[in-house]
This record gives sequence, structure tokens and C-alpha cells, in this order.
Amino acid sequence: MAQTTNDIKNGSVLNLDGQLWAVTKFQHVKPGKGPAFVRTTIKNVLSGKIVDKTFNAGMKMEFETVDNRTLQYSYEDGDSFVFMDMTTYDQVNIPQTLVGDQAKYMLEGTDCIVSFHDGTPLSVELPASVILTITHTEPGVQGNRSSAGTKPATVETGAEIQVPLFVGEGERVKVDTRDGSYLGREN
Repeated sequence: MAQTTNDIKNGSVLNLDGQLWAVTKFQHVKPGKGPAFVRTTIKNVLSGKIVDKTFNAGMKMEFETVDNRTLQYSYEDGDSFVFMDMTTYDQVNIPQTLVGDQAKYMLEGTDCIVSFHDGTPLSVELPASVILTITHTEPGVQGNRSSAGTKPATVETGAEIQVPLFVGEGERVKVDTRDGSYLGREN
């Protein structure tokens, strides 16, 4: 059975001109005059580039199957990261370029979602937030500002984040892995 643009859903992976694109947003539009169409926002699976694209309704499309597996980060090995599948205990090497800036929030034992297509890793997705220990921060100075202040702090992975003045060394804080922002202390 051939698939058409009417089968597009969020998370679908399309093969356009030999490249894989994941649908992040779609909308079927039926104007009062003229043919119906599908407006989509798609993200290149390999490069991360986001594009708005419009397809005619009913147009034949090539959909791809992408396998999402939960793997546990084990250790860094040169220019790649080693992840372990906790069900089969297989180790998978994933290049540093796929992990990107997220690496500064990965601790050993972190469960990540890794997307595969035909056995090739495409992307690595960390949990939305992680708990990290602050290894270094200056003591907060009170009184010389007009609003609630922040200060730089280094966490155990080596990443530098901004934290409120009351947070000290050795405290465990929750960090957003998408932008590195402070979300609060560990409960």
C-alpha cells in the first residue's frame, strides 16, 4: 500500500531526495478555493536543519522506519561515546558529532534515546533534565544588584552554568539539557 501526504504525523520520517527528514509539526489545510495541501515543519535527521515545506494533499511519499532505542551512556572513547543496550548488553559506538553539545550534560549511566535507521545511529536525545553536582562556584555577594542575581558554576561534567547566588559547592542541581539552564536544587 502506497503512503501519501495524508499519512503524515508528528514523528514520521520522510525520505526526500535521499535525505531523512523528521516531521515536527504538520497541518492539513483545505482552503475554500483551490486544492488541499499539507503544511509541515521538518527537521533534517543528520544535520538538525529545520525547514518549512508544503506538499499537495494525496501526493505519494516515501516513509522510512526509524528505530528508537533506550541506551545507557558508558564512557568516552577517543572521538566517540560508548553506549550500552541494557536488554542485549551490546555496546554501540556513537560519534561525537552526533552527540554534539549535549555531551557536557552526560554522566556515566545516563539513559538516552538513540535513533537508528538501517543499523546506523542518527541522533542522540538526552532526558529533558539531569541532576549534576556543583564542583566549583564563587561565594555569592549580597547587596550590589537591583534584581535576583546569578553566578557561574562548574558542574561535575565540566560544563559551566548560571546558578542563583545561594547555591554553593557540593550541592546537586537540576539542569535543563536543551539550553543548560538551572531548574532548581535536587529535592
